[in-house]
Amino acid sequence: MPSRSAAWRALAVKELRELLVSRAWWILLILTGPLIGVSFISAVRVYGEASGVGGTSAGVGEAFSPLTGIWAPTFSAYEIVAVFLLPFVAIRLIAGDRQSGALKMELQRPLPAATRVLAKVAALAAGWIVASLPGLAAIVLWNAYGGSSNAAEIAAVLAGHALNAALTIALAAAAGSVTQNPSTAAILTLAVTIGSWVLNFAGDIHGGAWEYAAGLTPPAMVAQFQHGLIQLSVVLVAVVLATAGCALAAIWMRLGVATARRVWESGAVALAAAALIAVAVTVRASWDVSEDRKNSLPEPDEAALAQLQGPLEIEAHLAAEDPRRTDLERQALSKLRRALPELRVRYVAATSIGLFEQTAEHYGEIWYTWKSRRALSRATSAEGVLETIYGLTGIPPSVEREDTFRGHPLAASPRFAAAAFYLAWPALTMVAGLAVFRRLS
Repeated sequence: MPSRSAAWRALAVKELRELLVSRAWWILLILTGPLIGVSFISAVRVYGEASGVGGTSAGVGEAFSPLTGIWAPTFSAYEIVAVFLLPFVAIRLIAGDRQSGALKMELQRPLPAATRVLAKVAALAAGWIVASLPGLAAIVLWNAYGGSSNAAEIAAVLAGHALNAALTIALAAAAGSVTQNPSTAAILTLAVTIGSWVLNFAGDIHGGAWEYAAGLTPPAMVAQFQHGLIQLSVVLVAVVLATAGCALAAIWMRLGVATARRVWESGAVALAAAALIAVAVTVRASWDVSEDRKNSLPEPDEAALAQLQGPLEIEAHLAAEDPRRTDLERQALSKLRRALPELRVRYVAATSIGLFEQTAEHYGEIWYTWKSRRALSRATSAEGVLETIYGLTGIPPSVEREDTFRGHPLAASPRFAAAAFYLAWPALTMVAGLAVFRRLS
């Protein structure tokens, strides 16, 4: 046991050293500061200009939500980091040992392959935490300007990008272990990333199963967190995929095992992951941590809908690319699904764009069915949908209304931000990098 523990410590130190001498990681750090800076400075300026117009009347509160106006655009820079920079760091750490021959020497140590992958993932996670410092600096600057910060909203945004980074690391680990060349692994990782974009595009066009699958991709997952919505099903799917990627990396890291056996084991991991995902997507628990409850219906309406007994069916005759369908989904149905677990929604359309269906007799109709009753409406707003449901089911509509979210306007300018992100961060990073290379080389 002591020898195994000593071997683990030696491996962990070795992986951290490999990360510290990785030029790719230092380049990632240098570029992260300016990327965050561009996003943060632009967000603060737009937020300040909107606040300077004056007034926070009903209907514009969302414009003065720091989650929407500051944190979502600022931390969106980490999507670029995760997609275009982090994979090269992870692939170098995973596949570099095979290229240099160090992996063959490591395999002589009494440690399972999963432990080796865990050590590499832990080092990459530490590297991501360091890369998160510019984002934390943006939070400090915003507070220094007198801006409002909600801890739950910031935590949700950080958690979303952390999960996205975990998926990228797992994908790069799997690609780096399966392939024989880092360049091939990089191409494979990029292909999967582009595939997720294509899936999102197909979901927007075709809807249905494509739209549902697109909701589980990293871009859609990050978008949910950036809006303050945490869905347990999405988190579980991300955890399963990340674990499966690490498992594949561990399987293919065992160079002495026959290829056929590794292929069969990889297939078993894929089947197990598919089964777990099928279970995870059925979990309906979710939390809206946004201060203005942008992902939820008003609490009085949710309490009124809780009285509804039996499933509610909605049949919308709207094409996938019809703007009315987008409004219906975003403003009403996405919130209604969280309040009504037995809600069933079906879209009916002959085409994807609906351009030549406008003259059809029933196009644009939205039918509501509850028990033996039916009601017709064409409203796509949350208020119109609730009014139709209340009239159909006979549930007394909510009289009490929540106070309108007035937001947190702040006519601030991004003082010291340019110097911090464009000069101080790159300079400090380069000085630290030179010091580390001089010490470890």
